[in-house]
Amino acid sequence: MKKKIINFINKKNKSKIVSLTAYSKNIASILDKYCDLILVGDSLGTVLYNFSSTKKVTLEMMIEHSKSVRMGVKKSLMVVDMPHNTYRNSKEALKNAKKIISKTKCDAVKLEGGKKIIQIIKTLIKNKIPVMGHLGVLPQSAKNFRFKGKKIKERKNIIRDSKLLEEAGVFSIILECIESSLAKEITKITNIPTIGIGASVNCDGQVLVTDDLIGLNKIKVRFVKKYSNIEKDINNAALKFKKDVIANKFPSKKYSY
Repeated sequence: MKKKIINFINKKNKSKIVSLTAYSKNIASILDKYCDLILVGDSLGTVLYNFSSTKKVTLEMMIEHSKSVRMGVKKSLMVVDMPHNTYRNSKEALKNAKKIISKTKCDAVKLEGGKKIIQIIKTLIKNKIPVMGHLGVLPQSAKNFRFKGKKIKERKNIIRDSKLLEEAGVFSIILECIESSLAKEITKITNIPTIGIGASVNCDGQVLVTDDLIGLNKIKVRFVKKYSNIEKDINNAALKFKKDVIANKFPSKKYSY
């Protein structure tokens, strides 16, 4: 296992893990100063391409954005989502995971699911491909985005899956939109870091979609806190530019050759 991943695992119970998404070099280079983990998420489908879900994201999209992100990441662990329908069986998963890692030089890939994909995950790890797990709400297959863990059966299944993922060899698990006490229990019973998104402060770390964090999206969901209002800044800049152009103030001599 890579030293970078071992160091990441060792953060459990010692310091909170900070994670954000990036889809380009410029954003990644800023986030790299503050993050332990930068995720090239298939959320780029809804964030950048305005798809109705992440299911339309292709392997090529993930690879091209990841190549850009890689140029901006120096210290953080870089993980890339394997998109929908790229790991339907072990052979397909291995071929595509190898392609992602060889072309993007990322540190690991992330797959959504538990028991159903355990053999696929084992195949990847056997072939020395580091894997991050993802439980709770699974955007690639979810029919609704209701939080998980309220029902006893659902709760038991997620706990079972977290144990199976750890036994299979994943180095960390994303817990998306699961009930607080369930997040606490999984974090306690596993020896690998849990990264929450809508899963309470009880996880070992937190991740958010950066476009949500900076207020570039109009998204309104319970677990998103907007730390900035970039939409307002862009509006103001565009308005000032328009006024300067119309008034013939731009470009002045300073900005001309």
